[in-house]
Amino acid sequence: MKEVISRIWKIGIREIKIFSHRPMYLFVILIAPLLCLIYFTTIMQKGIPVKMPCGVVDEDNTTTTRSIVRILGAMQNTDIKAHYPSFSDARKAMQRGEIYAFFYIPRNTTEKALASRKPEISFYTSDSWYAAGSLLMKDLQTTSELAGLAVTKASLEGRGVPSSMLMGILQPITIETHPLSNSTLNYSVYLNNIVVPGLLFLIIMIFTAYTIGYEWKVGTQKELFSIAGESSTIALAGKLWPQTLLYCLIVVLIDVYFYKYLHFPLNVSLIRIICAGLLCVFASQALAVFFFGIFLTLRMSMSACSLFGVLQISVCGFTFPLTAMKPVFQYFAWLSPLRHYYMLYVNQALNGFKLVYAWPSIVALLVICLLPLTMLYRIAQAFKYQEYKP
Repeated sequence: MKEVISRIWKIGIREIKIFSHRPMYLFVILIAPLLCLIYFTTIMQKGIPVKMPCGVVDEDNTTTTRSIVRILGAMQNTDIKAHYPSFSDARKAMQRGEIYAFFYIPRNTTEKALASRKPEISFYTSDSWYAAGSLLMKDLQTTSELAGLAVTKASLEGRGVPSSMLMGILQPITIETHPLSNSTLNYSVYLNNIVVPGLLFLIIMIFTAYTIGYEWKVGTQKELFSIAGESSTIALAGKLWPQTLLYCLIVVLIDVYFYKYLHFPLNVSLIRIICAGLLCVFASQALAVFFFGIFLTLRMSMSACSLFGVLQISVCGFTFPLTAMKPVFQYFAWLSPLRHYYMLYVNQALNGFKLVYAWPSIVALLVICLLPLTMLYRIAQAFKYQEYKP
C-alpha cells in the first residue's frame, strides 16, 4: 500500500510540474470557471430583467386611456420609451429592435367602453427576444385587464352602484400567488445554479480527456506507465488527483458564493449541497476517462466529451421537462452528472427533503464513477503499445 501511495504521489508531483510549465492549464482549471461565475451572476444581479423598452400607440388620447398608459409605465418590467403616432410606426420600431413590445389603443376606445360596445385594445411582443417578450407580455396583459376593470368601474359608478359593492362585482374572487422554493422569482437563482455547474462539468470532462491524451501527444505515456508500475489505475489516479483537488476547491467556492454571499435559497446544510457538487466532479472525470478508454485518442475523446457536455445541459431538465422528451433522451439523462446535480439541487437545496429521497441520483452518480473500471485494460494496452494518432 505504501508503494502504491508513493507512486500516486510521485505522478501527482510530476503533473504539478507540468502545470507550472503550462500556465494555460491553471487558467482552464481555476480562472475560466471563476470568470464564468462572476460573469453570469453579474449580468443577472438584479434577479430579473427590469424596465425593458416598450412603446405606446394611443390614438384615443383621452383621460381614461392616459390613465391606462400611466398604469403600464408603473409596471416593474416596463419602460415606456416612446409614444408612436400610428400602429405602423410602432411595428417598424419593434422590427428595428428599439422596443420589445408596444401597447395599441385605437380611436374611440373610451366612447365605446362607456357605451358598452366592447372596444378592443391590443398589445404586440417580439419573441425574438424570448425572455424580454414574455416578461413584457405579462405586464401588458395585466394592464389590459386593469383597463377593462377601470372602465367597468367608471360605468357602474355612473349608474349609481355604491362603492361598497363595486369590488365584489368587479373581482368576486381574489387570487393569491405563492411561488414555492424561489419565492422572489429570481432568474439568477433559477439559471446560475445549473448554468455555472454545467460549464464547470463541461470544462472538467474536456480537460481531463486532454491531460490524459497529452501523454501520447508528447510521447511520454510509457514513462508515466513505468512510474505507475505498469498499472493503469495508479497512472490515472496519480495524474488526476492534483486537478481533482482544484476542481473540488472551485465547487466549494461556487457554493459558498451562491448560498452565503448571494443568499440563494438553501433549505439544507451547505455541506450537503457541496457533497453533491463534489460527487458530480468525480462523475465528470470518470466519464472523461471512460470516453478516452473507448476511443484511445486525444482528438476523439475530447470531441466526445464536448458533445456529451453540451447535450447534458439540454437534457438535464431545467429549461424543458425531461418527461416530455423522447424516451431515448430520458435514458441518456441517466448518464448525465448535471441531470443528477439538478435533481439533488431541487430535492435538497430548494425543497429541503431528507437525503433518503435523493437516493436514485446518488446511486446513479456512484455507478458513473465506476465506469472507468471497464476501460482499465484497454487503457493499459494503450500505454504499452499505442502511439499518438493525430
